[in-house]
Amino acid sequence: MVFGSAAVDNRSSEEILKAVAMMLDEIINDTTVPRNIRAAAEKAKEVVLKEGEEPIVRSATAIHILDEISNDPNMPLHTRTQIWNIVSELERVK
Repeated sequence: MVFGSAAVDNRSSEEILKAVAMMLDEIINDTTVPRNIRAAAEKAKEVVLKEGEEPIVRSATAIHILDEISNDPNMPLHTRTQIWNIVSELERVK
């Protein structure tokens, strides 16, 4: 029996990274988001989808990029929440 939100997530690291790329697309295509934030999201997406590197390295690099912009005072609140959710997903990559 599972209590609370301790549900098991059986997605592979690659599946998580692909889902993160789609989440980043939402920010990239949102014209209400400042250009510098969309550019950082685009850069993070490129890193996440980059083949030839270990998933954990791609995840850590993307977290670093997103962390740098997460405190931007011009960021809309809904975008900040999206970034926090994306970082949470990236932290699941093994």
